[in-house]
Order: sequence, then C-alpha cells, then structure tokens
Amino acid sequence: MRTWALIVCFWLIGGTAFAQPAGPLKPLLTSDWLVFKAQSNQLVPYLPEFHEEHKALYQWITVDQFTNPKIAFAARAQLCIFIDNSLVFVADSTARYTLDLSAYLKPGKKYLLSIWHPDQQPNYPSFKVPQQEIAALNSKQNVIFQPKPKQPDAHRSALVFFMVIIGLVYGGLRTTFHSDFSSIFKWSSFSKISTLEEGLLVKPIGNWSSILFVLAFALSFSLLIVAIHTDLEDLTLLNQLFTATQADIVSKILLYALMVFLFVVLKYLFLRLMGFVFGVEEMVLTQYREFLRTLLGMGIFVPFILLLYLGLSTTAPGVVYWVANVAVTVLLVFTVLRVFYTVSKKYSLKNLHLFSYLCATEVIPLMILLKLIVFV
Repeated sequence: MRTWALIVCFWLIGGTAFAQPAGPLKPLLTSDWLVFKAQSNQLVPYLPEFHEEHKALYQWITVDQFTNPKIAFAARAQLCIFIDNSLVFVADSTARYTLDLSAYLKPGKKYLLSIWHPDQQPNYPSFKVPQQEIAALNSKQNVIFQPKPKQPDAHRSALVFFMVIIGLVYGGLRTTFHSDFSSIFKWSSFSKISTLEEGLLVKPIGNWSSILFVLAFALSFSLLIVAIHTDLEDLTLLNQLFTATQADIVSKILLYALMVFLFVVLKYLFLRLMGFVFGVEEMVLTQYREFLRTLLGMGIFVPFILLLYLGLSTTAPGVVYWVANVAVTVLLVFTVLRVFYTVSKKYSLKNLHLFSYLCATEVIPLMILLKLIVFV
C-alpha cells in the first residue's frame, strides 16, 4: 500500500512539474499585422510600402498558459485598442503603456485585436512584450524571471563605429584648428574668464571651426543619449514630435545629433531675443561664449563614458545606466553654474531683473532638458 502511495505521489509531482512552462513566456503579438480591404471585405497582410494610409491594424491572437497576456507599447493620445470590436483601451496622453489583456481573453479562444488612431497610423513596431516577464495564465506557481538586458550586436557595432568617427573628427580639428582647440580644451584657457575672447570664442557662431566643433560635440552627446534610451520611443520629446518610425540605430544617432546641434546653435538666437526683451543685450555674447566653452569642454569626457558603457553594458547594465544619467546631469548642471559664475564676475546678480533673465534662459531650459533626457 505504501509503495502505491509513493508511486501516486511521484506521478502527481512529476505531472505538476512538467505542466509548468519552462523559460520565458511567448509573446501575445507577432510582427504579422493585417489591414482591412473594403473591396474584398477581408483582412490582408499589412505591407508598409502600400498600406501607410491605413489608420487601423489588426491581428488574430490566442492565449494559453504559455502566453504572456501583457503588451507594452508607445502610443499617442487617443490611440484605441479593440478586442473583437469591443473597446478595451484609450490612450489619454502621449506616453508608453503596459496593458494586461488577461481579463479579456480566455485560453484556447481566438480573438481579433485591432489598434486604431483617428489621425495617423499607430506605432505598431513598438508593441512588444514588457521587460519583466509575468506568471503564466492559470499557473499554480509564481515563477520569477528577470532576463538581463543585452544590447544587440548591431547597436554595439554602430556605437563603436561612431566613436571611431568622433575620435578622427576631434583629431582632425586639433590638427587643423589648433588655436581654436586650445581655447576650448586647454585647462589654462578653460579655467580663466579672461580667455573668453580668444580662439574659437571670438566669433562663437560665425565661423566654420565653431560649427565643426559643435557638430563633433552633438555627435558624441547623441551617442550618450542613445546609450541611455535604447528605444526611440523611450524619449518623450520624440513621442510628441514624430510618428512611428522603423529607423535603425544609425538613424537614431543622426537624429539626436541634429537636435543637439540645432539646440546649441539656436540658443544664440534665443539669447538675443531674450536679451532684447529684458534689456540686457550687452551680456548676451559673454553668456553664450561661456555656455559654448563649458559645453564643448565638458564634452571631451563623453567618449570615456561611452567606453564604460560598451565595456559594462552586458555585465552591469544598471550601473552603466546610472553613470550615464549622472554624466548627462553633471554636464548640463555644471554648464549652467559656470555661466552664472562668469556672468556674476561682470554683472551684479543682486539685480532682480538680471537674475530673472538668467533663470529664464538657463535654469528653465535646464529643467526641460533634464526632464526629457534623464527623468523620463
């Protein structure tokens, strides 16, 4: 009798063990989307080259105990998700969302999931499995599974390629524009206020050398942003300015570099406008010179942060992410503090009018940049 009892127990334990899913759960959605053809009254495979005008995309889904019922996606405001023509979700703002569909799905049944936006095609490439796996449907055990994020080899190759380009660009600038290079990166020049009118800083926005230096900084800083935000949809600013994109890592780097370059160049026009409004036109050039010198000078440390990222991104991704965010924060905050210090040496900050001008042109933009890049 005891022998039969032991056999039954082992059989029950073995059956329970084999019933549990091993490894990560399979995703609910695939990359095979459908569109509705009114002429034939049927769903046909979605082709990006021919169906860009469609604002609704469809996909047949089924769920079982091995399927993850959660989906994560980037959505614009008013994006709607339907299951069998029943509304289950509406995006109230532009953001990233994680949606659990287990309440609307029954194992073994086939459902038609559709995503729709009233103004444009939804960002269908962003629909994926959340980073943290969850327990299977109807599972009796809570399995903790936390995969280590790993940067794709293509991303690492692109970052290495652009770092080599940045090294060559800085080397070429040092050889071609030696005096301009020294006015930015030489410590004796960087630490003195009296050198603000030397080299590149004489005409900070009106010569080719300054444009090339800003381009080099923009490219290196864009690599750091990409290292922090591995997905394009993770950056709130791009969610609000651009529609869905399938651009690869190179396109992301170039896009960020263009935005950083335009920010640095257009800030001069912004300072001129604000200086006219506040009646402090005489200090605009001094302020912009210090802003440009500090930003470019601190940018020399960005490649070292990227080397740390490439070396530790697979073994200690959390540490590297934290270091990269701290580096961006220190660079931006130190630039603002240095501008305040330089301006205070020539003008009295006890003037409330002048202090308000600096807050409007330095502190508020700093808060916006930190929110968009770091605290997303």
